[in-house]
Amino acid sequence: MSHKDTAFYRGNKLVSFDFSAEKISSDGSVLLLEKLERKHKLINYFSNIIPDMRDSSRITHSVSKLLKQRVYGIMLGYEDANDVKYLKNDPLLQDILEGDLASQPTISRFENTMDKHAIFKLCYAWVDQYVRTLKNRKSIIIDIDATDDPTHGNQQLSMFNGYYGQFMYNELFFHDGGTGQIILPVLRPGNSHSNKWYVSILKRILIKIKNAYPDIEITIRADSGFSGPSFYKLADFYNLEYTVGQASNEVLKREVLSVAQEVLREYVSKGIKHQQFISFEYQAQTWDKPQKCYSKIESTGKGLNVRHFISNIDEEDARSLYFNFYVKRGDTSENRIKEVKNMCYSDRLSNHAFWANFMRLILSSMAYEMFLLLKQAIKQTKYEEAKRWQVNTIRVALLKVGATIKKTKRRIYYRFSRAFPHQDLLRQLILQ
Repeated sequence: MSHKDTAFYRGNKLVSFDFSAEKISSDGSVLLLEKLERKHKLINYFSNIIPDMRDSSRITHSVSKLLKQRVYGIMLGYEDANDVKYLKNDPLLQDILEGDLASQPTISRFENTMDKHAIFKLCYAWVDQYVRTLKNRKSIIIDIDATDDPTHGNQQLSMFNGYYGQFMYNELFFHDGGTGQIILPVLRPGNSHSNKWYVSILKRILIKIKNAYPDIEITIRADSGFSGPSFYKLADFYNLEYTVGQASNEVLKREVLSVAQEVLREYVSKGIKHQQFISFEYQAQTWDKPQKCYSKIESTGKGLNVRHFISNIDEEDARSLYFNFYVKRGDTSENRIKEVKNMCYSDRLSNHAFWANFMRLILSSMAYEMFLLLKQAIKQTKYEEAKRWQVNTIRVALLKVGATIKKTKRRIYYRFSRAFPHQDLLRQLILQ
């Protein structure tokens, strides 16, 4: 053995290395992802929506294969198209994709072929896919929220947003507040206000839901950026229930002034935590009619905090409406957006073209939906700890497992590391 392969000495023992082991993949659980796709056919569904204008005689990688490569890659922690350089010799991915992986230029061309018409088709198909899951449901909650995506290049429609103080894109999400499903992801120019386009998009979503399930009850939950006259008109037309945040203004400050002064005097000045709710009729100048407004006046122990929200849900008192319903959007919407943005990399919109970046948002959202299906599968097992895992933990604890592959004429063997700590869970999930 050459001393060039010596790493170090441990006492009298020489520690050496070479590269003579079998081809080992660090992403062995791609087998689980393929099993999940074969069961639910989510990627296959969207691959049939995307128009393929290529010369069929020159195609090596189908749309379905390109989508699988990108979505599986995102799920396994590979953020960008050029990460294929780390995967091109992976024996398990080559087996699942039935051949060599598509190169970075091929993936980039695929993303950049998306124009406005293709993206609109995908958006309509996305809502249709969601509506098909509503069978036997009597009611749903639609959570609406937006998030900033800072940009660092010359992307189309990357614009300065005064509220966030940065050049960015604005991502808008409609989530199912019960299941966590993405009803629709939308990419908007960076200078968009939170409520840009959302009422017209929500109307299209409602039409599709009501056409399929006319009797389903729909409740809208959103923060103050989505309170406005067009929304309340839409809610009246479709007989929606809603709880929506309301930004403070001089009128609302006058409404809560006496209670706020009392809380300041009795609790804030003494550093005592205290919460008090009041309700009253409120109508902004642009609204057609008054709405019931609730205000939470709180001493946090360090200062005064006042929050307002509008709701037409009558059967609950203000405290339970706020804590048992409204604030739950922190988990069902805000935390789910964090999973899409930070854990499925929807913040990596680095193509030049706007529609290509919209496609990247859709790819990240598809990866999130696959993770959601995986979470549902985990809930059917007996592993209580795993049922609390978020996307990052699932990736590290479950998907990252060393494996090799062996092929014979009649069988393909996936051999996982015997040191893998979650063997029983992975076995159950693959055999479900």
